[in-house]
Amino acid sequence: MRPLDTSIERTLPFSSDQELRKRFMIVDKEIPGNIRWGRLLEELDKIAEDIALDYVHRFDPEGRVVTAAVDDIALHVPADITKDVYLRARINYVGRTSMEVGIRVDQDKEADQSLAACYFTMVARKGEGDEAESLPIPPLEYESTIEKERYNAAIKRREKYREQIDALEEPPSKEEYQMLRELHKAQEKEDFDGLLAGNQIRNSVERMYPDLENVPQKIFGGYVIRRAFELALIQAEEILPDRPVFVRVNRINFLQPIRIGDKLDFTSRIVYTGNTSMTLEIDIERTSMDKVTKALSNTCVFTFVNVDEELTPKPVPKIYPTTYAEDERYLKAHRRRMERLDQ
Repeated sequence: MRPLDTSIERTLPFSSDQELRKRFMIVDKEIPGNIRWGRLLEELDKIAEDIALDYVHRFDPEGRVVTAAVDDIALHVPADITKDVYLRARINYVGRTSMEVGIRVDQDKEADQSLAACYFTMVARKGEGDEAESLPIPPLEYESTIEKERYNAAIKRREKYREQIDALEEPPSKEEYQMLRELHKAQEKEDFDGLLAGNQIRNSVERMYPDLENVPQKIFGGYVIRRAFELALIQAEEILPDRPVFVRVNRINFLQPIRIGDKLDFTSRIVYTGNTSMTLEIDIERTSMDKVTKALSNTCVFTFVNVDEELTPKPVPKIYPTTYAEDERYLKAHRRRMERLDQ
């Protein structure tokens, strides 16, 4: 079986379905980029799950899949809510128990540049609760040049993420140390009125109810990351002087399954600002209904850009870290930004 044989295409018919369009609109008036990317994240996670589950069921009808990570969703051009959105997905890579699902998001199928490119890591599982275990799955056959290129690109993304994690743990360079030192020195001035990172933290608590169930007793991960995205966007709106627009999902990790009845505590932090951009991190902690289990279930990193009415990037207020932990988050976000600028 080849990657081509796993392909799925779905359409969000915004041009003809007014009710659907309304569900995906940010505001009920005409503005550029008027689309709720939180809801689109939900759709993307669902199509990634469906394509991975279809592949697993070819070999084990009792198998299931869970989302392990979302790697680097980059928005290339603004979306138009009056035009249809096409989601084209296929499996790029199959490891021993995991798969990478690549999804291209388009509003013009003939365009060289997609609206966005997405990569989901899905893991095959079997069993329930404490009995659940990883499920080995057969590999794909990569025959065409493009299939081999996507396979190699998927492996490079996995390797790059591991290298990035190692690099993020490195101590500050001389230039980075000087950057952090200047941020701290600015706070010592009598007329300092900048934004302290320690004051830019927001929390939201939510219960997981049965109507959110996806697989038995488990909550749909797409819903959870939509809520995280929406919290991050609302917080960005509080600080940015114009309008925040989504440009990147840097990373989402799914660390633990979320069960019916769990209480989720979303903690959102503004950790970094560039010239026109702002990075927020969200940690999601789950507490079981019986209060026996408490653990980190998800980590998310989102980047927004401040724009005017014509979507022209505008300056953002500077964030100032104070504590060691805030310095660490600031530095990691700075390194991710510099890495992208070097590409």
